[in-house]
Amino acid sequence: VQLQASGGGLVQAGGYLRLSCAASGRAAISYEMGWFRQAPGKEREFVAAISRSGSSTNYADSVKGRFTISRGNAKNTVTLQMNSLKPDDTAVYYCAAGSISTSQAMAFPREYRYWGQGTLVTVSS
Repeated sequence: VQLQASGGGLVQAGGYLRLSCAASGRAAISYEMGWFRQAPGKEREFVAAISRSGSSTNYADSVKGRFTISRGNAKNTVTLQMNSLKPDDTAVYYCAAGSISTSQAMAFPREYRYWGQGTLVTVSS
């Protein structure tokens, strides 16, 4: 499975961006998919994840109410709608895919087998 993330860019605080992750390969529809981010000098952190069916989601507390993760009808694309962006959201965002059994486990990087290359999001104040 290969993952291609896109949609990053520069935006002012309070603005919005929409990230997309396209997964290649038929097996991609069988995986949970998530977004993580890593700011300079910080560890990679969980942002949001969605189950293979799209019926279950998990969000980091820091993005709840502002970000929405969704899955396309073909189930091999995942979108992260990011609203009310803050300078603290500045980071490289990575999408990931893996076979994960619980919603809680979707928050842990170790559960994901495949990772995309990352897309940079910069939020100016």
